[in-house]
Amino acid sequence: MVRLTMDLIAKNAGHKNRSEEDFGQYVQKLTHLNLSDKNIDSIGDLSFCKNLRVLYLYDNQINQIQNLDFASNITHLYLQNNRISSIENLSLLKKLEKLYLGGNYITVVEGLDKVGELRELHIESQHLPLGEKLLFDPISLNSLAKSLSVLNISSNNIDALEELAVLENLSYLKAVDNQLKHMKDLEVVLKKWTKLRRIDLTGNPICQKPKYKDRIIVQSLTL
Repeated sequence: MVRLTMDLIAKNAGHKNRSEEDFGQYVQKLTHLNLSDKNIDSIGDLSFCKNLRVLYLYDNQINQIQNLDFASNITHLYLQNNRISSIENLSLLKKLEKLYLGGNYITVVEGLDKVGELRELHIESQHLPLGEKLLFDPISLNSLAKSLSVLNISSNNIDALEELAVLENLSYLKAVDNQLKHMKDLEVVLKKWTKLRRIDLTGNPICQKPKYKDRIIVQSLTL
């Protein structure tokens, strides 16, 4: 397997034969780094990349979020389709706005209580144990209440949305292919989400109910 290190960055950037001084200046100025689909299984020391804003690490074999404490300027983090089972070690990413974690092995949305600027969370299609659903830690939800505007929780066996009612700034919810059945549960959150502009519930049992779209529009003040 491959460890994400400065050597890998140098190889990827074509800096293999340049001087260390040139490379040092290069990584300090680096704002975007794309190391997707490189068979990476762990994140090493990237502390020289202090100006990194956007990090693409999707389609790898990473099993733990780690060694990102240096990345205080990161705004976008792409970690889809890895082997991550826990959301952790993000507390120092104070400027993080968009977090992509779809297609991992996460069972609980947690560890986000210090990420106060997060605007988008994409956590669709987790590889969950048979019969289990994606869970939400109330502390993390409360911390995201004022900042989060886009949430993608598709394909996670979710059967209720009531605990997400605290997300008062939500403008777009994508909850495709879940197990949402009850209109009353939906009505509760729609009254709370006063900034909601778009909701996608395609593939849920609730979609089979007569005039479900009309009922949603009636309950929401903004759709």
